[in-house]
Amino acid sequence: HVQLVESGGGSVQAGGSLRLSCEVSRNTYVRYYASWFRQAPGKEREGVALSYVGGESRWYADSVKCRFTISEDSAKNTVYLQMNDLKPEDTAIYYCAYNPTYAGNWLSPPRPVHFGFWGQGTQVTVS
Repeated sequence: HVQLVESGGGSVQAGGSLRLSCEVSRNTYVRYYASWFRQAPGKEREGVALSYVGGESRWYADSVKCRFTISEDSAKNTVYLQMNDLKPEDTAIYYCAYNPTYAGNWLSPPRPVHFGFWGQGTQVTVS
């Protein structure tokens, strides 16, 4: 089975930056879909960024557009989420997700049900 291991979370002051990493192991697909979700206390898990890895399609939630960037390094089998100009409302546990296919559409936020493999989550706290 595909395994996802996240790293890079932490505490930062408002306006700061963090880069999250998600190492994807045991993947056999050249192209696949990867997404970053986040879940704040008492709230539902929401998608913030989506990438067609190996292709050029990207999607971002309005709340993070122009601040967050999803990217990948195929040689390292790693997907990144660069987060700039962080705000207190970005505080959440961030999860990376993987699936070889995508049943959603690029006009709507990705949903957790679209992804079969998840990382363990990494805490991001912005004060």
